[in-house]
Amino acid sequence: MISALLALGCWLLFRRMWQAEPRRLRTAALLLVGAWFAWGAVLEFAAYFSPELQSLIGLVLLALPFSVLVLAGFLIRNGFQMVRREGRSLGNLLSLLAGVALLALPVAAFLLAATFHPVGIGAAALAFFLSAQVGLSFLTFLVFTVAYARRGPRSGADAVVVLGSGLVNGAVSPLLASRLDRGRRAWAAQGGGLPMIPSGGQGPDEPRAEAAAMAEYLAEHGVPADRVLPEARSRTTEENLRLSRAVADGALPAGASPGHLLVATNNYHAPRTALLSRRLGVDADVVGGGTAGYYVPSAYLREFVAVMVMNQRTQLVLAVPGLLLTVGVTVLLVLNRINSGA
Repeated sequence: MISALLALGCWLLFRRMWQAEPRRLRTAALLLVGAWFAWGAVLEFAAYFSPELQSLIGLVLLALPFSVLVLAGFLIRNGFQMVRREGRSLGNLLSLLAGVALLALPVAAFLLAATFHPVGIGAAALAFFLSAQVGLSFLTFLVFTVAYARRGPRSGADAVVVLGSGLVNGAVSPLLASRLDRGRRAWAAQGGGLPMIPSGGQGPDEPRAEAAAMAEYLAEHGVPADRVLPEARSRTTEENLRLSRAVADGALPAGASPGHLLVATNNYHAPRTALLSRRLGVDADVVGGGTAGYYVPSAYLREFVAVMVMNQRTQLVLAVPGLLLTVGVTVLLVLNRINSGA
């Protein structure tokens, strides 16, 4: 009963926080805590009314480690697929490296613990705590991604912004075309009269600014040229948002107060863009266009790593309890070993 009440309380608090500001990871963390209490309520219910059902749930939980093996196999396969299709680079190898880590870390931890040496046991414990932290952080980011994707954009945006991506021989790539098409749909849903801002500068390996190619694409696909306001100086997502906000402000009617932007990108990139827009103080709703299935795992892992770096202080604070506990256990084991030897 208590677990059910705690789950309900978490859900109500989540709804309140989500309505106030959905671009926060803590809302997803709260939803996870609520799910944990809800799961506890299910177990309590099963234990009270059906012990057989509780046993069945226990068997399902025992099968969870095998799902890690399945996930590792999927990531390794995807890593090879990425290298074959996109070339060898650290970003394209992320899913392969993550899959190998999922297989190697438990084995390494077991071997370290099997030494029965205090330092080995401490290292195994540290690997466990760090793996748990990264796993829970990833789960939080995944829950945020799913929840944010289900939130429809608000009406009355100041402008529709499409974030740039790399060109291929000076032309719009399929990945960028997906962003532009999603932006066009969002623009039409807003009434079709808003300024549309293709945002992207010229990279060192590009013959022209991404915004120029994007503006051409939009004109060829039915967006009036006088509605397209290219932003051709940005090099990063942060600059995309800041400089596009400035362009949108310049297009506002005299005396009008800035509202919010509607930002279009790819689905894997939308969560981090939403979180970053809040950090920058840019009021924005972010929507994502489709991406080739094989590309998503590695791209999404890159986004997760970027979010971890963006919240590195929080991650360091969360790591402190596990680190202190590991050091404390290791010291106690060392002292016990010394005393036993004595």
